[in-house]
Amino acid sequence: MGVTTELPQTVQWNGTKVPVYPMETIDYARLLSQEPEEVERLVRCCQTEGFFYLDLQGIDGRRMLDDEQSTLKLMHRFFESPLEAKNEFGLITGHLGYEPIGSRTGVLENTKDGYEMIKVSRDEIQAADPRLPSIIKNSTDIKVLENSIAGCNTISKVILSALSTGLGLSGAARFENSHRNDHLSTSTLAMMHYIPSNPAHDKNIGHQKHTDISSLTVLFSEQWGLQIRPPRAREFGFVAPKAGCAVINVGDSLRFASGHTMQSCIHRVVPYDYTEHRYSIAYFLRAENQTMFTDSEGRYITAGQWHDEKFYAFKATPDVQALAPKSMLLGGMVEEDDEPVAVVEPVEDKANPVVMVDERKEALVEAY
Repeated sequence: MGVTTELPQTVQWNGTKVPVYPMETIDYARLLSQEPEEVERLVRCCQTEGFFYLDLQGIDGRRMLDDEQSTLKLMHRFFESPLEAKNEFGLITGHLGYEPIGSRTGVLENTKDGYEMIKVSRDEIQAADPRLPSIIKNSTDIKVLENSIAGCNTISKVILSALSTGLGLSGAARFENSHRNDHLSTSTLAMMHYIPSNPAHDKNIGHQKHTDISSLTVLFSEQWGLQIRPPRAREFGFVAPKAGCAVINVGDSLRFASGHTMQSCIHRVVPYDYTEHRYSIAYFLRAENQTMFTDSEGRYITAGQWHDEKFYAFKATPDVQALAPKSMLLGGMVEEDDEPVAVVEPVEDKANPVVMVDERKEALVEAY
């Protein structure tokens, strides 16, 4: 079911017909067994489209679906709390803490984003005294967060392992060996609450188009609103929620690690039903901070640096975002009407491997 070979279904949105793009469904149980046909389908999805449904309805995946429901209950209670309680620590780092509504650029011109978010990193939840707002810092809630993070991390590692096998990688070259559990990373669980909004008069609308910083994103959402723009597609279209499934998409780090052969998924979030509160859970699996790769500007940089630079770009105003490399917000992916972004040979200095940081990052950091 490829996006370029089948006429997509459409839905009415904002007075016009908008595509609902078809997506492959990969069976988690078959990936666990590394069944060759399923592994081959997985590799093809990541190389041609960059996204797919992951069916978790078998016995090995059902616990993750239960974890999702427990996390949703925690989220409702958290987001219904007073702002002062939610924002007890504020945003501690780019991958830990609370971001109130309007912290980033919105999906429409001259708007800010329409969601609030609490992020709990994988490294932090394992700390003896994790930095969490008091309203969710109790043994029951911490166990819910631990289970959700552990389950999503397992899902991600199964996918990485299957991709490595499918591509014939071995030893240190296997993708999972740059995502080791005992090495620091910015992997995080992000819980998002989108508020009701109307583009006719509101100034907090959705989530701007982008690709994810991550290697893989595991997304749970039971409500409409996610839109993708597949490779070669000329417009954004919706992703239909599918019961018993997570949506998986390739992020920048895996695209870079694959030598730019995998497709990072361009996506955004829009208000589908303007009156509803929308909730989504995303686990961002990211490479170890010291992992080196070549980005779309040809820079040989660490995964940690890529995270920091792109996070600052997300937080910056549109005029400051324009100072960043053209490839940053979209991870080197291009929209159909754009000119391709050339990937140049990396400049590598063994004594100082990160040698191409320039004034653009400084401007982003100052703006943040």
